[in-house]
Amino acid sequence: QVQVLVESGGGLVQAGDSLRLSCGVSGVTFAWLVMGWFRQAPGKEREFVAAIAPSGRDTVYADSVKGRFTISRDNAGKTVYLQMNNLKPGDTAVYYCTAALRWPAPRTINEYNYWGQGTQVTVSS
Repeated sequence: QVQVLVESGGGLVQAGDSLRLSCGVSGVTFAWLVMGWFRQAPGKEREFVAAIAPSGRDTVYADSVKGRFTISRDNAGKTVYLQMNNLKPGDTAVYYCTAALRWPAPRTINEYNYWGQGTQVTVSS
């Protein structure tokens, strides 16, 4: 089944502020999917940010966001969230919601099967 992922919640904030990104997923197999977030800053490669297991009980984070970002999911609502606290200018990027079919979560883009269109997060100093 084709999964459609739609992100929302990006914006322009100041350093130290918080944002929560949301990603709604269509299709009926959301509860089977490993959900993740990647980001891509201008001139840089897309990089792994966080992922969450289908049950929601297990999560993994990039070292750069550990302790500041929290990924969560609502299987009934077919939505995954990324709570971002204490944002830094270095967090500025387009953030992409993505889905994979295996756990442990992969950290390379070619192992993810579905992608959203991205949402811009800009953090000013």
